[in-house]
Amino acid sequence: MHLVKKLLLLTTCYLLLATTSRAQDSSHIRISLLTCSPGEEIYSTFGHSALRVTDSIGKADIVFNYGTFNFDDPNFYMKFIRGKLLYYVSVEDFEGPDGFEADYKNDNRGITEQVLNLSPAEKIAIEGALYDNLREENKYYKYDFFFDNCTTRLRDLIVRYKHPTPVLKGAMPQGTRFRQAIHEYLDSAHQYWSELFIDVCLGVHTDAVMTPQQSMFLPDNLMKSLAKQPGLILSTNNLFPTTTEDDSYSAFTPTVVFSLLFGFILVVGFYKNKVTNTFLRIFDGLLFFVTGLLGCMLLFMWFGTDHVLCKDNYNLLWALPTNLAVASFGIYRRKWMKVYFGFLAIGLTALLGAWFFLPEAMNNALIPIVLLLICRSIYKFFEPAKPHTLAHR
Repeated sequence: MHLVKKLLLLTTCYLLLATTSRAQDSSHIRISLLTCSPGEEIYSTFGHSALRVTDSIGKADIVFNYGTFNFDDPNFYMKFIRGKLLYYVSVEDFEGPDGFEADYKNDNRGITEQVLNLSPAEKIAIEGALYDNLREENKYYKYDFFFDNCTTRLRDLIVRYKHPTPVLKGAMPQGTRFRQAIHEYLDSAHQYWSELFIDVCLGVHTDAVMTPQQSMFLPDNLMKSLAKQPGLILSTNNLFPTTTEDDSYSAFTPTVVFSLLFGFILVVGFYKNKVTNTFLRIFDGLLFFVTGLLGCMLLFMWFGTDHVLCKDNYNLLWALPTNLAVASFGIYRRKWMKVYFGFLAIGLTALLGAWFFLPEAMNNALIPIVLLLICRSIYKFFEPAKPHTLAHR
């Protein structure tokens, strides 16, 4: 709450100052794009962008940040999950112990500044738009990671008020897809489990080819695109370089863990005794329960949220919601369930055959899980019913 109150106070002060500064000559004003390097947390893996406005006469040095949200917002987590959480633009000092620069230095995240080459009228127009966005009626927007975020908002401001209108070139090879773009960052940060989670949640639309404009949802891409535009950047300054290398690599990637699990269950299945039978029965219940629960979650993300890229998800071909009912009611040994497991084994085998040809790029770490579902479904199909179970039918 202290941070929110501070931001509100700063916003009010800067709005009051803005009414006297816009009409003045803008030669003392400098506007620059700040691009911050990725951090260790998943939410910071892709970096950050902000606009810095420096006034040499007014002695102001402030940063406009479109990536602000309020943790105290009612139903914060549900709004976040459903894609209904409102982000807003805030303003803070660049320098100082609690300033923008200090926050990123404390997290050892680099800051690159690109001073924009703007005419006096363009500076006044951009500064005016920034202050207008600070007003209560204008500051909020519904965040979209790919299409409307803290970086795309800055891109739109620059393109709208720079004359002639710049046609920014893409920073990634032509034909790059959204999923490939985010994989580059997740792989470099060794965020393989996060990558798996994102791949499972995001549907086929994530495999669309990005346009040059769409590629600028990533801060680094906007920075590189501006640098390619002749006459748009006056100077580039590395304000704070990172000083350490990422050494967070772990050998226990999803592929390794799931492959070991598949091998272990396969070996245990060859030993027929009371202990292994009990263990496998419990494991089967967990396997079908978890995949069924995941399937229900994917359906919710598809139909119950505003996340467009979560729709049309091919992971529902293996994470079947019906598995949840199979596990929950413990009805493995009823005769009609053999039909379910038989079709499940056939369908999942066909899925593996088409794995690399699907419209959606599936995460290969899931192949051992699909193999587990096939093997355990085959076992359930051929598992004989208990005599006392048959007597009740």
